[in-house]
Amino acid sequence: MVKKDNRPKRINIKKERKKLIKEKRKLSSKQEQQEEKKHKTNLDIRLEKETKLYWVRAATGALSAVIGRLIGFIGWPMLIWMLCFWFLSPFLFNFIVLRYNYDKEEWNWKNIIKPGIGIFFLLFMIVGVITHTLLAFL
Repeated sequence: MVKKDNRPKRINIKKERKKLIKEKRKLSSKQEQQEEKKHKTNLDIRLEKETKLYWVRAATGALSAVIGRLIGFIGWPMLIWMLCFWFLSPFLFNFIVLRYNYDKEEWNWKNIIKPGIGIFFLLFMIVGVITHTLLAFL
């Protein structure tokens, strides 16, 4: 017969403590991430708004170039077409589609026009040139 050992197991206190510390860190990091998701700062909200407007401006630049060229604009009319979309479309998307509130301190007209100016112009020119080239060949 095999006798059972009734002595208590030896516990390595250092290893157990390290395990507990690791578990506590994991739990605390998960809780911190959840709390960060819940509590968005004004900067986070503003960055989300600017990111959405940036991509809207990118799409608007490409679409306005295609539409303007398909209408038949070349030269000065195309420049005026681009400027209209450049300055008016962000306000339309801001207030009608995305429904952001106008606040003179945090979300003013400069913050509406500013994001995506470069990508708008770049995509307008690239897509406009490609569309013009395809229409010239066809």
